[in-house]
Amino acid sequence: MLFEGPAPYTEPADNLSEEQILNRAQSILFKRFERSCYLTSPESTRRYLTTHFADKTREVFSLIFLDTQHGVLGIEDLFTGTIDSASVYPREIVKAALSYDAAAVILAHNHPCGTAEPSTAHQHITTRIKTALETIDIRVLDHLVIGGTVTVSFAERGLL
Repeated sequence: MLFEGPAPYTEPADNLSEEQILNRAQSILFKRFERSCYLTSPESTRRYLTTHFADKTREVFSLIFLDTQHGVLGIEDLFTGTIDSASVYPREIVKAALSYDAAAVILAHNHPCGTAEPSTAHQHITTRIKTALETIDIRVLDHLVIGGTVTVSFAERGLL
């Protein structure tokens, strides 16, 4: 189960296109996030993000904003780029985190090409974001790179 709490009723998926199914799944997950649900495991975060980025054809950099108990305050796609890059600005991330009154964040972005391997540039921007957020007591819990169905966690690789 992705989140704690009962699963909402959904209609059967007969005669729906892949895009309609993904849109419905994303809608259900957004509703759960709006209720300040709690991420129950790193795997639930991976599943959510894989679904979130499934229909994106451009690189998108997103943040999950969390309270002190890691309850989800919200998720935002902050930066959208091209098919292989997105410009990311730590200042805008700080502003967004403050607007949610977040205690922690999870960074995430997709690679539409399907490979999830982080680059040196990814490590550099993650360090810059982490440093900027540390000055205002907001923790970066992880940075996940999603490439198709493969997800790489900076935290699990010791890169944070």
